[in-house]
Amino acid sequence: MADSRPKGTISVDLVREAVQVAIERGFDVPSLLGHSNIDADLVRVPRARVTATAYARLWAVLADAMDDEFFGMDSHPMRRGSFRLMCQVAMQARTLERALNRILAFLRSILDDFRIELLIDGNRAILRVHDRGEARRMFAYATLLILVHGLCCWLVRRRIPLLEASFRCSAPQAVDDYRSRFCASATFDEPVTQVSFDVSFLVLKPTTTELGLQSFLRGAPANLLVKYRDDAGLAARIRSRLRRERPNEWPDLNGLAQDMGIAATTLQRRLQGEGTAYQAVKDELRRDIAIDLLSDSARSVAEVADQVGFQETSAFHRAFKKWTGVSPGAYRRSTPRPP
Repeated sequence: MADSRPKGTISVDLVREAVQVAIERGFDVPSLLGHSNIDADLVRVPRARVTATAYARLWAVLADAMDDEFFGMDSHPMRRGSFRLMCQVAMQARTLERALNRILAFLRSILDDFRIELLIDGNRAILRVHDRGEARRMFAYATLLILVHGLCCWLVRRRIPLLEASFRCSAPQAVDDYRSRFCASATFDEPVTQVSFDVSFLVLKPTTTELGLQSFLRGAPANLLVKYRDDAGLAARIRSRLRRERPNEWPDLNGLAQDMGIAATTLQRRLQGEGTAYQAVKDELRRDIAIDLLSDSARSVAEVADQVGFQETSAFHRAFKKWTGVSPGAYRRSTPRPP
């Protein structure tokens, strides 16, 4: 099922968050969205989604247009090329801890309103964000931490699982998208913004090369959005398992629980603890597969419906509109074809 393994989709809420400062500064945002293969009309649909590839492209387009890899969210711009320099500063360190200290020192030298501190508390390494005044937007905290955490993951060639994530701001509308990037147990309206991970990762040695850096930078920093998502949560593991089969072959709850060697009631309870349910996981994966397949104009809507497990196209139309707020045909018409 090669065509139904998308990298996932991103809520248009995050698209609106990304372009907020660009709008305030008078940039031609519809044009920037078009260069990212995101239709401006789709952004106004409340439940719409865009492909992770398009969203990552938007990051790069915005950074180029604004000459700011932090999208105008600090009083001092993070000029284009700053992330490259930060990588070069970090990759020569002997351990991840030393690399991380170099990363944080670099950010302190170019940002005025945010500072990240590395703390050690027993078996936890904590990245604590210090910022001025009232809590910032979730997008600002998330972008800053994605840059740091994602770079650390790349340096040691693995995802560094986050044990906890807390944020000063209130829970955003796209809370599920943020939790899928950080950790399922992320909390909001907390006294401090911070993430933590096992301290044992700090002794790992970066295994990067100059050649690897050039390859990495071709998609960075936008690729950090999807490359190092949280894969430790139960819902993420279920999604990974389901991707290996066609949707019409997916097991029911009891069958899945049996395959995973746990009781169905335990499976339900653990998913509820992550704020979801098995049916929701299946629906979200079907939605992402459908959005990915609809980008191929050679496929009819009926073919897409069949690929995602609907015997009747009309049932797929109803489900897709429930998931995204628009019909499959309207979604396809509002999605620019890649150049």
